[in-house]
Amino acid sequence: MIDYKLEHDNVFDELVERGYFEQATYEDELKELLGKESVKFYIGFDATADSLTIGHFIQIMVMMRMQRHGHVPIALLGGGTTMIGDPSGRSDMRMVMSKETIDHNAACFAKQLGRFLDFEDNKAIIENNANWLLDLNFLDFMREIGVHFSVNQMLTLDSYKNRMEDGLTFFEFSYMLMQSYDYLVLYRKHGVKLQMGGSDQWSNILGGYDLVRKIEHDKVYAMTFKLLTTADGVKMGKSQKGAVWLDETKTSPYELYQYMRNIDDRDVEKFLLMLTFLPIDECKRLGALEGSAINEGKDILAYEVTKLVHGAEEADKAREASKALFAGGADSENIPFTEISKAEFEEGKSIIELLRELDLIKSNSEGRRLIEQNGISIDGEKVKSFEKTITVDDFSEDKILIQKGKKIYHQVKLV
Repeated sequence: MIDYKLEHDNVFDELVERGYFEQATYEDELKELLGKESVKFYIGFDATADSLTIGHFIQIMVMMRMQRHGHVPIALLGGGTTMIGDPSGRSDMRMVMSKETIDHNAACFAKQLGRFLDFEDNKAIIENNANWLLDLNFLDFMREIGVHFSVNQMLTLDSYKNRMEDGLTFFEFSYMLMQSYDYLVLYRKHGVKLQMGGSDQWSNILGGYDLVRKIEHDKVYAMTFKLLTTADGVKMGKSQKGAVWLDETKTSPYELYQYMRNIDDRDVEKFLLMLTFLPIDECKRLGALEGSAINEGKDILAYEVTKLVHGAEEADKAREASKALFAGGADSENIPFTEISKAEFEEGKSIIELLRELDLIKSNSEGRRLIEQNGISIDGEKVKSFEKTITVDDFSEDKILIQKGKKIYHQVKLV
């Protein structure tokens, strides 16, 4: 666990000042509750992939901060709800995944969450809603739970309204009932009083909040926090290669470092506040730097996030590799690389084909455009023609360094 000095007596104030807080039910009551007792709360993670992403890191940071203030996080893995899939924000139905795939993904999530939360002595708990959703009796469930949901009201929610034009299946329509039932089960099993999640989950979270209050006649609460978006309003977590993963085999520590290092100047303060444990005053000082001085803030942000996700040793390596490239040293062992058989270059491989193979471009047209704009270099030399062929003769000591734009580097090593 990292050394962390509490800056507020009440975690509610910290969540507000650091910019997480979006909205809550009975805000004043909830703040008082969080200030006077240890509260069990939960956040759900549908197991739609085999790794969490940087987009999930907001939820993780909130759970870490809550735990450090003495509250008990319950990470709810969606082994059951993922079999349906959340329709929120979707214009089409999610792909139906096999139980085996979902179970594997949930196990990967549990392992990753263990790097961030302290699960010893029940300081945090892992649950999986497959344990109570997969064997539900349909008629019993509808008699106990379904009677508390108004179809008319549900159809006014954006998560369902956006799907009406193309057809909303009953399969998806049941998602809110299942997710709401989670809150009831966790209330009964663990005494959970609070569900938290991203602002896009407000409707689903309120469903569970209302259900527990109606059936158990007790005060429970709901809170959402802001999604991780850039200054341009784009949901953060995508790169040229797709999602930015917390699994180092899918997104290397160096790639994560570079991703955070290259954010917009306007986002530095916000991301330092939300994605690191640096003191609030220091986050604001770094975020207020102007001109080239802002690079100090970006470097510290990239280092702190990489350290949290992958550890100090990997963060040191990523920083070293970044500085080596900036100084013109292209031989750092920490730069991402791909090993390709020497035989593939005996007769030559086109530069466009190679760029696609390395996931540096998504299409031939993107590659041609980059080359025309002098956006691709090999070992420091601009590629002048998209008809260029890479052969064994282009390699020095069996490797070349490809640079895309100013900030993306990738080595190719012959084997």
